[in-house]
Amino acid sequence: MTPADILVVEDEGITAKDIKNSLEKAEYNVLAIVTTGEDAVKFSEEKKPDLVIMDIKLEGKLDGIDAAHIIESKFGIPIIYLTSYSDKNTIERVKSTHPAAFIVKEPFEFLHKPFEENELYTAIDIILYQNKGVSESYNSKGHYKLLESALKTVSDGAIATDLKGRIIFMNPVAEKFAGTSNDGFIGTPVGKLIPDLDLNDINERFNSTDVIEEKFSIKSDSRDFITIEGTFNPIVNESDVLDGVMIIFKINDDQMLFN
Repeated sequence: MTPADILVVEDEGITAKDIKNSLEKAEYNVLAIVTTGEDAVKFSEEKKPDLVIMDIKLEGKLDGIDAAHIIESKFGIPIIYLTSYSDKNTIERVKSTHPAAFIVKEPFEFLHKPFEENELYTAIDIILYQNKGVSESYNSKGHYKLLESALKTVSDGAIATDLKGRIIFMNPVAEKFAGTSNDGFIGTPVGKLIPDLDLNDINERFNSTDVIEEKFSIKSDSRDFITIEGTFNPIVNESDVLDGVMIIFKINDDQMLFN
């Protein structure tokens, strides 16, 4: 299983180091430590961590609560507040950033400093599990499920990725071409199949167009790379926010024979 990517937002150096060491000991991946709310928002937008551990009192125009509100509402990234501030006004502000902020097992959890490692691990595991459950629930009821059903019947190959470039779906044509099953590639980097793909560039270009047509090399069942033409299409959620990329490509008879 790929370890969760976590952003730590903490302006006390010793505490930040303790958090990082604790997370890495439990085999979580600490993407970065930032010290301001502004940097937390910028990093979350660019790198899309699975989870943010947030201090409340930060230097700058945005404190932790302001930054958390932006991160959660714009990017849907869950937050754990790790702070020594638990007065009534602070708690009320935290509640205002998310209606379920203090309900156990909701995306927002509240821990106190100094912290117990097991308490932190438990909060992380619960939140990541529940956040995954929300995604799977939406997938089972929303347009992703309909999209997957439709793509299973088309003659073109289809590969879907999340914003981190991890494969979340392959239709039967793509599976046959790559010589693998859908489950065999779920969660793996799309670069294993399409090594020259720059998803950051593709995502930026979606700002000016809805469909991108390009040639690219893809690994086939024979383990050779074949250059094919395809389209890159944005996957958006119900809030019209970019969630991933759908890659559609045509495979002609000669390529299938070669494969």
